[in-house]
Order: sequence, then C-alpha cells, then structure tokens
Amino acid sequence: MLEMASYLCRAWHLLKTPALRPFVLIPLLINTVLYTVALTLGYLYLDHWLTQLMPAGLFWLRWLIYPLFFMSFCVVGFFSFTLFANIIAAPFYAKLAAKTLVLIQAPVLATHEPSMREIWQAEYKRLSYTLTRAVPLLLLFTLPVINLLAPLVWFLFSAWCIALEYFAFPLENQGILFTQQKEMLQSTRWNALSFGSIVALGLSIPFLNIIVAPVAIIAATLYTQAHTLPK
Repeated sequence: MLEMASYLCRAWHLLKTPALRPFVLIPLLINTVLYTVALTLGYLYLDHWLTQLMPAGLFWLRWLIYPLFFMSFCVVGFFSFTLFANIIAAPFYAKLAAKTLVLIQAPVLATHEPSMREIWQAEYKRLSYTLTRAVPLLLLFTLPVINLLAPLVWFLFSAWCIALEYFAFPLENQGILFTQQKEMLQSTRWNALSFGSIVALGLSIPFLNIIVAPVAIIAATLYTQAHTLPK
C-alpha cells in the first residue's frame, strides 16, 4: 500500500504541471458542475420534502437530517456521479494518461490511440461489469449474520472497480482492452486493491473527490510505466 501511496503523491505533484493542465481542468470542470447540480437539487428536494411532511414541532431535527444527507451524498458519489462524470470525461483522461508519459520522458508504450467510440464502448463495458455485480452484493446487506461482513465486501469490491476504472486509460493507450486489463490487474491484485482503497477514501471526502480522478489516472500511468504488467 505504501508503494501505491507514493505513486499517488507523485501524481499529486505532477497535477499542477502546465503540460497536463488542459487535460485536468476540463474534467475538473465537469466533475464540479455535476456534483454542484446534484447536491443542489438533492438539497432543494430534501428541503421541500421536510417542509411539506415534517410536523412543525419536529423542525429542530433538521440539524441532524441535513448532515446525514450530505454524508450519504458523499458515500454514494462513486457509484453514481463519479462513474457518470468519468464516462463524459473519458476522452480527456485518455489524453491525460498519454501526456503524462511524455512529461516524464518515459519510453513510448502506446501502440494504439483509442477513438472516441472505443473509449465510450470501454466505459460502457466497465459500467456494465460494475452494475451487474453491485446489485447482487447489495443483497448481502439484507441477509442476517452475513450482513456483518457486507460493508467490508462492498469496500473491497469498490476498490477493485476503481482500479479497473483508472488503470484502464493508460492500458487502453497500449491497445490493451477490458478483458485483458482484468487479467493483468488480477495478477497484481494486492497493488490494485491498495490503489483502489486509497482512491476510494479520497472519493468519499467532500471537495477532495473532485480532484481525485485526474490524480488517480496520473498515478496509474506512472505505475504501468514503472512496472511492466504481465500480459
């Protein structure tokens, strides 16, 4: 885990590099707009619902309900707005991974520049993979005894999906598609889960979650350049 943390720290420093700035600012803008719109609409709906349904004598409970709403919004951020934002920003993330290699003067690993259609097809496959497994896992929370382990299982699953999501961009630039990406990350599962766990924690922190995606992509690119993942 310390190794993956070091790559994320290095990525954080590279984030402000002028050469990467255009491919960072646009996804940041996309993430900021989506989170702001979603949070605002959620707040307005909640406020309207509380005004209409909550008895006047219980209005004092608002001080508890609003923080709970905000925390819940952050927790579900990855499997809703983060995934949606990644689909929209995917073309910029692919360029960000490629420009990162140029910036660090790494040997040219890219053998294929994916088209817009290929990028969005890959995003669709990852989203389908995530959702078809997320729904059954949610059922674990309803099963007695087993539901005690459900939060841990859910966190590990989230970490794995995050690794698949952000390692995809540098790997696709090498012409490595989704099925082979899974096999490669499975061969270094501990590092993949360590990476995904750290990024998942970042995604759960308000405001920081807006900047986490570009940092994760740069870090994944640095890792794939330093470690030739077995194909």
